[in-house]
Amino acid sequence: MSSTEDEIDDSSAPLIEHLAELRSRLIRAAIAFIICVFACFYVWNPIFNFLTTPICAALADRGQDCSLVLIKLQEGFFVAIRISLLGGFALAFPVISYQLWRFIAPGLYKSERGAFLPFLLASPFMFFTGASFAFFLVIPLAFDFFLNFQQLTATGDAVAGTDAPSVLFQGSIAEYLSLTITFIMAFGLCFQLPVLLSLLGKAGLVTAKGLAVMRKYAVVAILILAGIVTPPDIITQVILFVAVYGLYEISIWLVSGIEKRRNARLREQGLLDDEEDLAGDEL
Repeated sequence: MSSTEDEIDDSSAPLIEHLAELRSRLIRAAIAFIICVFACFYVWNPIFNFLTTPICAALADRGQDCSLVLIKLQEGFFVAIRISLLGGFALAFPVISYQLWRFIAPGLYKSERGAFLPFLLASPFMFFTGASFAFFLVIPLAFDFFLNFQQLTATGDAVAGTDAPSVLFQGSIAEYLSLTITFIMAFGLCFQLPVLLSLLGKAGLVTAKGLAVMRKYAVVAILILAGIVTPPDIITQVILFVAVYGLYEISIWLVSGIEKRRNARLREQGLLDDEEDLAGDEL
């Protein structure tokens, strides 16, 4: 390693200065978060209206009005607070991640900073991709499944000549928000898999060959995950399984590419011969 590339920044300081720097970064991140929370609280209603798009579309397909109810008096206020906190964190995340990066970057080698930064940028992008995938594809399918358990007639009388009552969906806004956020968070976090495994591969903690060998265990783990984070609906479970398993295969390909670049660099430096490299080329 050359001393120019891998030299740590000349900003080493005593512990008290590092703590002061950490406090300064945390204060800036907290200020950004609080400002974004207040901004989201001001527009929480339009945000909630946007989040209700899937359920309103599913109800409209059945000729029903889109109406959610307040079960408790304070429920609407706490829904507004929850939306403000989540929206504020999402808006402030670039500032929070930048402050985190500015704190840890001086302690990294220059080559390490260059390697870590792409993963820091890829993480929010993959979360947004997973959240969008859940909101625009999975949630409408799940809500359509749930609404099939209604018992509707044109007059509200017994269904199909039986004595069964008419069952109409009247959802609580807090329960709806909780279910929607669960879907968004679950898929957003699952889509972090390539980022996590690529970072571990960059650190040398996992190999492409090892991930390929673990495929059968990964399939079982993904099936269990799909059963936990999705409703008892085979369609959404299959969608999550296919998506996450596809990301696992992409992760193997990414880790393999990282290993090939690392081996090529080591070979140029004379630290690796071709025979040692063969073991990592077979997946």
